[in-house]
Amino acid sequence: MSARETTFDVRVWGVSKRTWESGASTYRVRWIVAGQTWHDSFKTRALADSFRSELLSLARQGEPFDVTTGQPISRLREEKASQSWYAHACSYVDMKWPHAAGKSRQGIAESLATVTPALLSSTKSRPAAATLRSVLYTWSFNARSRSAGPPPDELVRAERWISANTRPVADLADPAVLRPALDALALRMDGKPAAAATVSRKRAIFYNAVEYAVELGHLTGNPIASMKWRAPKVTEAVNPRVVINHGQARALLAAVRQLPSGDRLAAFFAVMYYAALRPGEAVDLRKEALSLPAKGWGELYLTTSAPSAGRSWSQSGTRREPRQLKHRGAEEVRIVPSPPELTALLREHLEEHGTTPDGRLFRGARGGPLSESLYGRIWATARTAALTPEEAASPLARRPYDLRHAAVSTWLNSGVPAPQVAAWAGHSVDVLLRVYAKCIAGQEHAARRRIEEALRDSLS
Repeated sequence: MSARETTFDVRVWGVSKRTWESGASTYRVRWIVAGQTWHDSFKTRALADSFRSELLSLARQGEPFDVTTGQPISRLREEKASQSWYAHACSYVDMKWPHAAGKSRQGIAESLATVTPALLSSTKSRPAAATLRSVLYTWSFNARSRSAGPPPDELVRAERWISANTRPVADLADPAVLRPALDALALRMDGKPAAAATVSRKRAIFYNAVEYAVELGHLTGNPIASMKWRAPKVTEAVNPRVVINHGQARALLAAVRQLPSGDRLAAFFAVMYYAALRPGEAVDLRKEALSLPAKGWGELYLTTSAPSAGRSWSQSGTRREPRQLKHRGAEEVRIVPSPPELTALLREHLEEHGTTPDGRLFRGARGGPLSESLYGRIWATARTAALTPEEAASPLARRPYDLRHAAVSTWLNSGVPAPQVAAWAGHSVDVLLRVYAKCIAGQEHAARRRIEEALRDSLS
């Protein structure tokens, strides 16, 4: 963190009275720091005179003033020491909001709403836990809601209470304060243990929020780094039981076609199975991204995704908010091959259903972006129709996202080199092999044969 720019060039002016149309008066103190004018207003002259006297005294004693804020350095230290966790968490949300995706904003709010009730300075007159969570999740840690005005009437008291009753950020340096906050991340609302992946994600967000406190000078270091507390181990690998084979995939796509409105979505599910698109990428797939010959292999040129996070978490107030591809820059393109079967399906879809006015291949019931609820219902019905009762009761392709897992597993088991699969799927090689390690099957015999051949060659 860079050092603050300070100065001793300070002049303090007298107190001026201002009378408003309502008849009320305020008293303003004006002072100049390195040529920049600053002012502060008070309800009474006594308060204004006291503040002015403090500024004069500090300036005469040789106290440096901060050029950026106009405040004496000692006053800044006092403000930092008293910064509450709640105020800091709100400022952290405001800092992250403009550049975060809707899902990320939602995850930040959920994590902070989980940890904040564990950082209270008092429990006297505490509102109900559900009320506190409601105001924290829907208003305090939602920058768009907070900027639109005060919370709903039924949550005003809860917001005032939590604002006045959270510990100073500096208290996090005390292990006795920090450990209960970390422990809170490991529990669900009902008190039962949370999933390992959830705990890990929430801890990462909490760590980042505390790191921001270090950046702002509220803490000298991040105490979580030295805390001997470990989140439960996360299992990243895809469960092989969710991965369908090619025959099952064809049966599922055929079942989709037989459903009302299913013919419009067969190609939607197909791009996830044949080209490993994420649902948000498939929802935002546009005609301009397709390079489709009359038959044979084509290509998809992906540049955007529209994941669903809900209206409360998007900047525009819509359920989906188009943005760059996951883990990619705004202008980056991911090129994915389109096998002949997918090429034929996409050409058929374009001929029969065309596109939306802005070029999207898939649309909702009223022409807008395709919703999770719509394609989720169709997929659930197709599973029941295409799979045996035992298969339908298993995790096999339970979510449309599992079609992407099937695509990547097919590529890997076909012998496509991992770097190429990673490029097509939009993963790093490291993540690809960690996530799909258990889905690579049927290659052990070939691997042993290659080792035997190498050993024979070395003896000849």
